[in-house]
Order: sequence, then C-alpha cells, then structure tokens
Amino acid sequence: MLTGISIDYLILTAAILLLLSIVASKTSGRLGVPSLLLFLLIGMLAGADGPGGIDFANTALVQLLGVFALIIILFSGGLDTRWESVKPVLLKGLILSTIGVMLTAAIVGIVVWQLTEFSLVEGLLLGAIISSTDAAAVFSILRSKNLGLKKRLRPLLELESGSNDPMAFFLTITLMQLLLVPDTSLWEGLLSFLLQMSIGGLVGYLMGRLMVWVLNHIRLDYDGLYPVLIIGLVLLIYSLAVFFKGNGFLAVYIAGVILGNHSFIHKRSILKFFDGQAWLMQIIMFLALGLLVYPSRIVPVIGIGLLVSFVLIFVARPLSVFLSLAIFKMQIREKLLISWVGLRGAVPIIFAIFPLMAGLPNAEMIFNIVFFVVLTSVAVQGTTLAPVARWLGLYQWEPPKKKYPLELDLTEGFHNELVEITVPEDCSAAGKPLVEVGFPQTALIVMIERNKKYITPKGTTIIEPGDNLLVMTDRPEDLAHVNSCLGISKVS
Repeated sequence: MLTGISIDYLILTAAILLLLSIVASKTSGRLGVPSLLLFLLIGMLAGADGPGGIDFANTALVQLLGVFALIIILFSGGLDTRWESVKPVLLKGLILSTIGVMLTAAIVGIVVWQLTEFSLVEGLLLGAIISSTDAAAVFSILRSKNLGLKKRLRPLLELESGSNDPMAFFLTITLMQLLLVPDTSLWEGLLSFLLQMSIGGLVGYLMGRLMVWVLNHIRLDYDGLYPVLIIGLVLLIYSLAVFFKGNGFLAVYIAGVILGNHSFIHKRSILKFFDGQAWLMQIIMFLALGLLVYPSRIVPVIGIGLLVSFVLIFVARPLSVFLSLAIFKMQIREKLLISWVGLRGAVPIIFAIFPLMAGLPNAEMIFNIVFFVVLTSVAVQGTTLAPVARWLGLYQWEPPKKKYPLELDLTEGFHNELVEITVPEDCSAAGKPLVEVGFPQTALIVMIERNKKYITPKGTTIIEPGDNLLVMTDRPEDLAHVNSCLGISKVS
C-alpha cells in the first residue's frame, strides 16, 4: 500500500514510469521483444523488491484499473477490426475463442491436477485464467519488422484475441464459484454462459448502432467532446451488459466493431485518439501489474511455472488449435503458426487477481504462477514469432505506411479518398507544370512528396520523375484520367 508519500512524489514517479515505458515501446520492436514484457519489467524494477522500492499492494485498485483498461483496449480493438477481412474467418475465430479456450483450460487443468498438489477444480481454474491469448504484442512486432501473415491468418488471430477474453472470464468466475460453493450446478453454469454471451452480444450490437446515430446527429459545440462522449458510451455499454447479466467485455468489443465499420463524424481523429488511449491503458495496466508482483515470491514457483508454461505452449495450445480447426481445410503449417501465436498477456494476470480478492486457498500461488507463465510465454513466443513465421513460409513483406503532414477528416456522406500515384521515370508529363498536364477538375493533387520533402502544389509546380502525388477524388474514372495524363497505367 502506498502510504506516507506526497502527491508531488506520486506524480513525479508516474511521469518517470510513463516516459520510460514510451521509450521502451520505441525500442522493443527493434530488439524483437514485445512491449508488454518491458512494461512489466519496468513495473517490477520500480516495485518493492526492485531498486524503486515502491510498496504497491492494492489489489483492489489494480483490479479496477485492469478492468477499465481492458474495456478501452477491447473497444479500440473492435474499432480497428475490418468486417470485410473478418467475415471469411468468422466461424474459425468464434470456435477458437470458445471451444479452443475451453480445451486449453481443460488440458492445462488436468495436467496440473495430476502432477501437482492442486485439486482438479484449482487446476482447471489455473488453466482457465491463462486460456485467453493476447495478440497485441505480436502485431507490434510484425509491424516493426514490416511482416504480414499470409492466408487470412492475421484477421483470424485478431478476431480470436479480441473475442476470447469473455470465455476465459466466464470460466474463471464459474470455477471460482465451484471452489466457494462446491455444490454449484454445472448445467446452470452452461446456461449462464449462453445467457451472458447472448445478452452481451445483443447489447453490444444495439448500442453500437445507437453510437453511430448519436455521433452523427448530436452536433456538439466542441470537437474535443466527441471522444469524451464515446468513452462515456463505452462505459455505459459495459455497465448495461453487466446489469442485464450479460458479458460486458464482449459487449464493448462488438460495439467497437459496429462503430468502426460505419461512417461517423471525426472518424479519423477518433480512431487515432482511441489508438493512443489503448496504448496508455496497456502501459498503465502492465506497470500496475508489475508493481503488484513480488519477484521474490515468484522464485518458489519457478518449477511448477516452467511445467505449466511447457504444457501450455507445446501441448495445450497446439492441441486446442488442431482440434478446434479440424473441420476446416487448413494446412498444418497454418495451424502450427496459430498455435505459436498464442501469447499470454496482461489479461490472465488481471483474471488471477479475482481469486486473490475472493480469498481462495492457494490464490497467491496461482497469481505468481500465472505471472511467471505470462513472462515465459512473452519471452519465448514473442521473441521468436518472426523467425517461426519465416520458417513456416507464412510471412509476407508489408511496406510501412507513409505518413503525410496532412489530416483529412471524412464525415458521413463524404466519399472522397486519397490515392498515392508515383510518377515513373519515362512519364510524358515530367518537366511540365501541373497547369499544362490536363488533370480533371474533379481530381485534386493535394500534396507532392519529393526527396522526402512535402510540396504544396500550385499550377506552376513542375512534375518530376519519382514524385509521389497524393490525389483526392471520388470517381474511379478520374483516377484513370489522371494516370492517362501522366502516361502511366497503374496506381501504385
């Protein structure tokens, strides 16, 4: 517990930890180490057992921070989920996020029960806590190395990671209930799960549609209030789902998917805002979890931690993937990569706090084991993802997205798009000013990139080979006309 510490000192400490985490995120991709691992390590170093010496034992506060952070992260993930890419893999993703999670929990739980002093229910509880995956760190590594995944694997993994937390949460709560009340009916638990998922999904869909309507009709006086409005609505969605006995995490994720796949006012700036908020929530959550753990208490559980990590990485996850996807025509190498991408992140650590709060026997031991398993999973799987993807022949080069000093906020009913066209060396328009090229009036050259510098075009601006023209238009035939004027036949 933080006691006897001034507010000024707390603010200074928070600022230092936040800045260190941002620097760590800058270098993590280059080192091949997921950001969350560095965030956790920074928190551990700042904690009671580290040089920082901060005694932070407030599990209730960390649980609250974790739930709030998870709400924002899941909603942000939903905003970034493109329905057209997810739709072909929807069934696979749902099976992985439900049956796959249950199989993972069952396999880990049975092995722990057989090889340790944990009871069957305690083993299953441990398996349930670590059954959900976290692909956020995976994709940060992929982006840093400009690596993509072939055969629709990326949207499948995104869908699984965004939708499997509710199942893991349900299993965790149900098994905790079995430990607290041993005569709890499993049949009632199954019905409760179906009810939670159904209500959560319905609330998320309806409120997501309502969010789209509200954003496009409310007409706030200050643009900066729109993100605040959305945060309020997201928290309301979670609360409504929980109030009606539904799963709040699933509700906010689905609401994010609905909103992200519709047009609404200030969409571009709002997406950027929530991307930043997701990063902030991850940093806060990982730092708090790192501060909460005592590394000295992890040492005694290293043996069983290594056992659980081995079973999870090399047995439970592959078996659950292969069995869940057995009905689909997929190559073995695809299933192997999906198995290897099963990283565990901060969510299992958050779920491990619930047994602590409930005062269950062996709860502290379970928490320390989960923390060790997460560290092992991130260190082993996270750092080897790129080599494994290359070895399996499932990577593809993704050129980094260019960033322009230009913000274009497209609102409802505005169908224009920005397209980049590269002027070839043999371009017939090279050496001519824009006014003489004959571009259609409905196609606007809004910016020219030349030698890593940006030029605001004028009628007298001379076109040069190698120029990247940023063209705005709403008609495909205009793009064809632009290319024709440049003497080229393909948009880059």
